[in-house]
Amino acid sequence: MKITVFGSGYVGLVQAAVLAEVGHDVVCMDVDQKKVDLLREGHVSIFEPGLSSLVREGLDGGRLHFTTDEQLAVEHGRVAFIAVGTPSCEDGSADLKYVMSVGDAVARHRQQPLILVEKSTVPVGTGDKLRAHIDTALAGRALRIDIVSNPEFLKEGSAVADCRRPDRIVIGCDGEDVRDVMRDLYAPFNRNHDRIMFMDLRSAELTKYAANCMLATKISFINQIAELAEHLGADIESVRQGIGADTRIGYHFIYPGCGYGGSCFPKDMRALIHSAEQAHCSSDLLQAVEAINERQKHKLFERIKAFYKGSLRGKTFAVWGLAFKPNTDDMRDAPSRVLLESLWAAGASVRAFDPEAMQETQHLYPNEEKLMLMGTPESVLSGADALIICTEWQQFKAPDFELIQQRLKAPVIFDGRNLYDAERLARKGFKYFPIGRGDSCQLPVAPHLPRRRSKAA
Repeated sequence: MKITVFGSGYVGLVQAAVLAEVGHDVVCMDVDQKKVDLLREGHVSIFEPGLSSLVREGLDGGRLHFTTDEQLAVEHGRVAFIAVGTPSCEDGSADLKYVMSVGDAVARHRQQPLILVEKSTVPVGTGDKLRAHIDTALAGRALRIDIVSNPEFLKEGSAVADCRRPDRIVIGCDGEDVRDVMRDLYAPFNRNHDRIMFMDLRSAELTKYAANCMLATKISFINQIAELAEHLGADIESVRQGIGADTRIGYHFIYPGCGYGGSCFPKDMRALIHSAEQAHCSSDLLQAVEAINERQKHKLFERIKAFYKGSLRGKTFAVWGLAFKPNTDDMRDAPSRVLLESLWAAGASVRAFDPEAMQETQHLYPNEEKLMLMGTPESVLSGADALIICTEWQQFKAPDFELIQQRLKAPVIFDGRNLYDAERLARKGFKYFPIGRGDSCQLPVAPHLPRRRSKAA
């Protein structure tokens, strides 16, 4: 099948490469000529395991093409995916200008019927708005454009695997003929058992937001319980295992830490809160989830500040992990950014290492004199006052603690991801401060940030 993908960002590029892998003829269009030129040469600017090789295979096989030619892209596909950005506006709503610009391009150049698929995460009702927008742009010209919602459920760090073997394929559309085309398109991914879930357009749009906000809720919930565990002398790791054993709850997304970030959860939470307000519905739970996460991002700094009794000027901290999660270089809304900026504001310097996010960090903070990016995790340690862990990369999980102890000025670790055994580190002479581990880890008492009150409160 001939397929067009508008947008060569994280979602669009993965989707295009995987569809080409199974034999579809895919054109991926982007307005950024420099990015398109690099992609034509097989150079992928984002880090995602397996993606670079998959793009090169698609190019070599002649099934994957990149272009900035709007007309070529519009005319190519029987099905066209919209995978453009939907950034947050100041009021939290999703900015749909790039989505609507695709609609304008379709109205300008398309002569044959088209199935236009929303792959970008968009608010409920966007499909109807897009259809009306295209109808207006067509100015009375008769052309059948079927709008479909087919949200992505990719996890950064395993997006290629998720796209190849989706746990569900949600499709919101009208008409059996459109369903048949979408079944054919996804047939290579639907052989083991039927993963396709057909529903109406608006339900599919809401499913995406509900899924992401549910996962964010689990993270904020366990972080709220972790805070309670600290004050009650309980161990959140024992509590986590105790509740995770319940199959109704499970172990996924109940790991306490220094907050969630990335391109999806924060943006989608803000957008769903805005949608609820626009629909005159309460959003008490969603607001609480967001407020807890914002507090959690400050927890590491508040703990460090309390340990050093507010005196951070002139100190140097070693930081392991900058990306918002492992196996990505994405720094969008990363908890590490809150930590770094707070330390600098307090007069401290940072020596940091991340396996993939160093370039992005340099791009974000090109002139920051208090930041030094180092080539290995060991090299950041020398002469630092303490080690801080922000991201749970595999290579940080079993370090040489004797080396850490030798190189730090003092054996102090602030762990935002609970990677280590607290009792073992205590025996080795470390002062170890994880999240939610009660009295056993000599936790300093940090002042709590003001709680954001929900409207219901």
